[in-house]
Amino acid sequence: MVVPVLNQKGVEVGSLTIDEAALGGSVNASLLKQAYVRYHAGQRQGSSRTKNRTEVEGSTRKLYRQKGTGNARHGDRKANLMKGGGHGHSKKRVREDYRLDMPKKMRRKANRNALLAKLVDNEVRVVDSLELGSPKTKEFVTLLGALKIDRTALVALPSVAVNSRKAAANLGDVTLCQPGQLNCFDLLNHRYLIIAKSDLEAWLQGPWSQTGKDAKISPRGRAKTEIK
Repeated sequence: MVVPVLNQKGVEVGSLTIDEAALGGSVNASLLKQAYVRYHAGQRQGSSRTKNRTEVEGSTRKLYRQKGTGNARHGDRKANLMKGGGHGHSKKRVREDYRLDMPKKMRRKANRNALLAKLVDNEVRVVDSLELGSPKTKEFVTLLGALKIDRTALVALPSVAVNSRKAAANLGDVTLCQPGQLNCFDLLNHRYLIIAKSDLEAWLQGPWSQTGKDAKISPRGRAKTEIK
């Protein structure tokens, strides 16, 4: 697959050849859905709480005597049958309760397959350089217009691109991320992906390209420990 490389004015200045087989060959919808659901579930706070009868504030006095009134037997007003009482099965969830597991190799394959889906739909804009001369939002809006971006966009910018990151910070339809943090969830949540040619090449050849057994045996990017 040959992807055109554009400059900041939207003019094609080169091309980039990407191996489709390295991205999965074809779009795997079931894999993308599984990865998307996992990323989405991982963003839940897990802060839902409801009180049981021991946590409800109030008196523990018995409402009336046990026998002789003709009424049903009751204790205090904090029972779950009473208005304002506690819940019979109160919610006590933490963020780990929503976490879904997925092997590293499957996650990486899903991320690369999501990029393939974007490339197939012509929703990836590869630019020779994304660094702006000044941190002005107007310049970044002009860049988006030159690239024909009319919907939401995920822009992969490294930390060194200070001017571009500041210029895009105020745009509601633009989400910034590090080039090494591209994932299936963010790619599918945005219509377009904007990335520099060097950053895309580094992502395709970096540690995220390990989708086989070598990802566990000899992972790239791991800090080497000195043997004393």
